[in-house]
Amino acid sequence: MPTATPSSGRDQTDPSEGGAVLNALRHPRVLGREVTAGFMTSLALIPESTAFAVVAGLDPRMGLYGAVIVAVVTSVLGGRPGMVSAAAGSVALVAAPLVRSHGVQAYLLAVILSGALQVVLAVCGAAKLMRLIPPAVMRGFVDALAILIFTSQLPELIGVPWAVYPLVALGLLVVFLLPRLSTAVPGPLAAVVVVTAAAWLLGWTVPTVGDRGALPHGLPSLGLPSLPADVGAWTAIVPIAAAMAVVGLVESLLTARLVDDITGTGSDKTREAWALGAANIAAGCFGAMGGCAMIGQTMINVRHGRARTRLSTLAAAGSVLLLALVLADLLAVMPMAALTAVMVFIAVTTFDWRSVAPRTLKRSPWPVTVVLVATVGLTVATHDLAIGVIVGTVLARLLPRGTRPQVI
Repeated sequence: MPTATPSSGRDQTDPSEGGAVLNALRHPRVLGREVTAGFMTSLALIPESTAFAVVAGLDPRMGLYGAVIVAVVTSVLGGRPGMVSAAAGSVALVAAPLVRSHGVQAYLLAVILSGALQVVLAVCGAAKLMRLIPPAVMRGFVDALAILIFTSQLPELIGVPWAVYPLVALGLLVVFLLPRLSTAVPGPLAAVVVVTAAAWLLGWTVPTVGDRGALPHGLPSLGLPSLPADVGAWTAIVPIAAAMAVVGLVESLLTARLVDDITGTGSDKTREAWALGAANIAAGCFGAMGGCAMIGQTMINVRHGRARTRLSTLAAAGSVLLLALVLADLLAVMPMAALTAVMVFIAVTTFDWRSVAPRTLKRSPWPVTVVLVATVGLTVATHDLAIGVIVGTVLARLLPRGTRPQVI
């Protein structure tokens, strides 16, 4: 996840956006670039969306459906062309306790409520208020997210067959080394393919994705989740929904700012905020996983694929759906060891190592360090990213000469 840099803070859409889409449609070369970027992005979306669904305790198909629905809605309605939103790890971590305690129906209701809250927050100007989040809190948010992703994989390494360990090691070797050699194929995809092939060739019996639940065998169907009758369920659902809304908005708006910097264009962050809300409402109504912006996939799309329009993210969504339906049987035999390797890679690359470097800590004012440590510590202790952001922001305001506001 990115650390944004200050700007004027004005929410504005690049006036050439509509022209860029028309230009792509009129010129095969530009259109080919956008579609190719979207397809490459989809190759990274599939393994990660599957892994995030497993982290949340959901069927893998819910992650894949969520990737498609959230990507389509934000592509059409969002205010930051080229940014990829889908089923995301930060939202999965927030929602996992609710899935364990109250089941999938409660989770889907929380997704819909979080989307509705995001729309309300967007209308109330939340995109502008989030500029007040200090940089130290944002770095703490990133570091805590990475730690929680890593610790979520520890159960996958306890009480499992011995063959899991060499397969995880193989996956880590591939996913960390391949990007140093070539960026033609996303590292997570290569790790999944290599680990799956190795397990099959060696005849090793290990836990697979198919063991965790159903995979797509058709289009998602529309249907509202059942409403719980007891008050206790609502007292669990509402706070989780609020946390999902805040965490999703923070991650999406920061990613939008990063894309602004890379492309040299502006974006309408208020529009992006309510579009994310609409996407989550749609995802919940179709029985899919909720989400937000995904920094890794966005970088593949914008930086490596040089995508600049909504066509690229629409192509990514279409490719995920097509590949998931066609390759469902192959996804079912994918070893969980492959996804564990991918998730560890995501955790290591998400963590902002510069924020804890001795040189950085030595140069930073003590209030900055206190806010960073408090945000990380509280978030990891409570497993609640939203609480970490809120308390960290309040603490930064209370400490003397804390940090300047983060403009996003």
